[in-house]
Amino acid sequence: MYRAGAHQGFSSIWARAMRFCSDRRGVAAIEFAFIVPVLLVMYFVTMEASQAIETSKKVSRIGSMVADLITQQQTIMAADIDAIMKIGTSTLQPYNRSTPNIIVTAIQMTDEASPTAEVVWSRKVVNGTYSADAKKDDPTTVPATLRIRNTFLIRVESQLGYQPIIAWDADNAKRVGLTSSFFSTINMGETYYLRPRRSTTIPCGNC
Repeated sequence: MYRAGAHQGFSSIWARAMRFCSDRRGVAAIEFAFIVPVLLVMYFVTMEASQAIETSKKVSRIGSMVADLITQQQTIMAADIDAIMKIGTSTLQPYNRSTPNIIVTAIQMTDEASPTAEVVWSRKVVNGTYSADAKKDDPTTVPATLRIRNTFLIRVESQLGYQPIIAWDADNAKRVGLTSSFFSTINMGETYYLRPRRSTTIPCGNC
């Protein structure tokens, strides 16, 4: 009787184990639990990449827009330059996790066989604060192709420290996600050089 009972008990355990192994009712749930994190990561990375690309395009548009508006003027004032930079900043909307820095520099090439570039006036907005940048007659650099004697240039530099949404919160009290990684801040920037449209130079009376 003892041996028969032991045999029956083993058979029962074996039968239950076989039924458990052949039962496929929970496979879908387990597969779903494995796949969902991967799908969520792919979704957020795709969303973040598309937003970053679009924001980078807007940073480039800031430079081209500001340079275009300024080079249409015959004369300009510091308040006008600041207003134009503010218009350029607004093109980033609805992105608002960080603010762009914009530097506008008027450059005069000297009337020499090998001309050098000198600052005529310069304005900037950094962290929302408007102020003068480089001083008059300070030396600066321009691409070799633009070093033409006795010419005038407007240079606009636009820069942004892009903060991914997966590593940002509204009050900046803390950051979540990839804060210490490459994705915590992505530096974007563009530089544009344009010549005056309606005059040979664009003086600024109070820059």
